[in-house]
Amino acid sequence: MKKFIWLSYDLGINGDYEGLYSWLDDRDAQECGDSVAYLPFSYDGDLVESLKAELRSAVSMNKRTRIYAVYKDDGRLKGRFMFGGRRRAPWEGYGAHEEQDEDEADVHAS
Repeated sequence: MKKFIWLSYDLGINGDYEGLYSWLDDRDAQECGDSVAYLPFSYDGDLVESLKAELRSAVSMNKRTRIYAVYKDDGRLKGRFMFGGRRRAPWEGYGAHEEQDEDEADVHAS
């Protein structure tokens, strides 16, 4: 099968960018901004497991490696970390959220 996917990647300062860039170039990936690529991905079986296996064989991973894929599955967009996980967002705390002293909710008795 073949699907189009977006990859977001953060390999850290000493990450294997050469391995990842070679893998992306071999698949005719398109650049979509800093650390984001769009590419056709051909696979057999499970998309996620195939993608993980290919990336694992092409890129040297370390504890800082984070690769996130976005793909369409059964007509819905899905996203998942292939390696690594979510971190605290750098924009947290910049929004205009007001502190509340008390929580409220509408409760209607039946």
